[in-house]
Amino acid sequence: MKSEPDEFGIDDLERVQQEPWDGVRNYQARNFMRDQMRIGDGVFFYHSNCDVPGIVGLATVATESYPDPTAFDSDDKHFDPKSDPENPRWYLVDVKFERKLKRTLSLRELKEHADELEGFRLIARGNRLSVMPVEKAHWDYVLGLE
Repeated sequence: MKSEPDEFGIDDLERVQQEPWDGVRNYQARNFMRDQMRIGDGVFFYHSNCDVPGIVGLATVATESYPDPTAFDSDDKHFDPKSDPENPRWYLVDVKFERKLKRTLSLRELKEHADELEGFRLIARGNRLSVMPVEKAHWDYVLGLE
């Protein structure tokens, strides 16, 4: 899961311990949260749009998916007038802080392992998704880099 550290970073998640992953407005990312994420699934917490983008921590999925309430709040920056509580368009899961990594695993470093991480969506050219699945083999390899 990607987040800009100036908006909500790993330090923020550590401080609050658990947080709804709201405001996702991409259908593919929404589908991953709504249809594939389950309580207890591991999460790479990734800082994007910063000096050194990369994986900075670990979290777990703490809830099943549920409608994103920010979509219904006209005062919220993520408001979607086409989303209806009776027929929600946007979903989220809560994520729970697990730990910070010993060091940032930068996107640049991860790309240096492209052969070993073939198919890892995070390093795919043009990837812009804020939420994406990670295969177990990729998860294990990345943690081995720490």
